[in-house]
Amino acid sequence: MGVRFYKPVTPGRRGASVSDFSEITDKKKRPEKELTTRYKKKGGRNNQGKITARHRGGGHKRLYRLIDFKREKDGVVGTVTHIEYDPNRSCRIALVEYADGEKRYILAPEGLAAGAKVESGESVEPVVGNCMPLSAIPLGTVVHNIEMQPGRGGQLCRSAGVGATLNARDGRWAQVTLPSGEVRRVPSSCRATIGVLGNSEHSSIVIGKAGRNRWKGKRPRVRGTAMNPVAHPMGGGEGKNSGGRHPCSPTGKLAKGGRTRKRRKSSTRAIIRRRRSVRYGEVKL
Repeated sequence: MGVRFYKPVTPGRRGASVSDFSEITDKKKRPEKELTTRYKKKGGRNNQGKITARHRGGGHKRLYRLIDFKREKDGVVGTVTHIEYDPNRSCRIALVEYADGEKRYILAPEGLAAGAKVESGESVEPVVGNCMPLSAIPLGTVVHNIEMQPGRGGQLCRSAGVGATLNARDGRWAQVTLPSGEVRRVPSSCRATIGVLGNSEHSSIVIGKAGRNRWKGKRPRVRGTAMNPVAHPMGGGEGKNSGGRHPCSPTGKLAKGGRTRKRRKSSTRAIIRRRRSVRYGEVKL
């Protein structure tokens, strides 16, 4: 895994970088047909046709890979046959063929290669790629794809290069430290996969030109200060004004340091220590 740079033959190539895809097993292999489905684009619109997420639309056509986030196939040893690229997520995925002939896609942690054996269950070894309940994982282990509710499937730590640390256990609860610095408790019966997700250099890739973002389905953004007062709270003014107020969204919600989490969200009581947040140049815990 690494980052590849191009020769600066054009302004878009100057400074741009891409992944070298060295961990991909077979770059010409098509994804498994029975493990893919149509990926319908919405352009940021809801079921009423109204745009609720701005700056989305277009982009390259994709096939969605069905990922096994639950890892509930206990007692059956699987063999990793391929490490593949997934256009729908930042990390790589691994194609696992189990002893009974079934194939599934899982998130590929760092160090997992073709030919490796993976397994799920309460009594498996805590090695990279194995999935087990938090109650059976040794303290201090780095895990990913963590469930928030038993049997629901992994929801935490699914991005490239991330992993959470299992800190402690108290009764039926386990305490994990997430990559953001947030310390959260989850039921110890929830499952997690051992290891840190691969493709950690993903955050070092430089886009280089606007067209690459359009391939991803990201449309251009217009600065709020360049708009009229009727279109944005920071719009208007004589000359090139900087807004006259703290940066905010078109609806007036603060963009730097403002609380965006609902006050009465039911899962708030599961947070032991909040994540680190940067507010106007200061780091507050």
